[in-house]
Amino acid sequence: MHVNGLEAWPGAGLTPAAVVRAARAALDLGGRERPGELSISFIDDDEICRLNQEWLGRDDATDVIAFSLGRRESLLGDVYIPAETGFRNAAELGVPPSEELLRLVIHGTLHVLGHDHPEGAGRESSDMYRLQEELLRSLGSG
Repeated sequence: MHVNGLEAWPGAGLTPAAVVRAARAALDLGGRERPGELSISFIDDDEICRLNQEWLGRDDATDVIAFSLGRRESLLGDVYIPAETGFRNAAELGVPPSEELLRLVIHGTLHVLGHDHPEGAGRESSDMYRLQEELLRSLGSG
């Protein structure tokens, strides 16, 4: 597993080991390990907008972009998290930035694994959202 760009965000209050632990919580669902690679990159808002436009054809910001490039039997994925958005979300939710950024790590990892959620009102009542929050609590956050 690779954690990239975290050092550029000292206010995150996270270590690479904490990021790996959060991603591993999602990857180990069901008690089965998969071979493969996962890269988690912390980027800025401008970069997430550029990626969203270039790869998804959306002209706006988002809180995470995840690409699953592997097959069922092997994992290959990239997760991009805009730290600035994570900081803003944390302030709005009244939680530490580290908690919100770990939430986004789990969220992106679940997307790489094939989980999805509806947009809008149904998002927070979706199975994926509930699973994400359960995994976050298992880490001692949320």
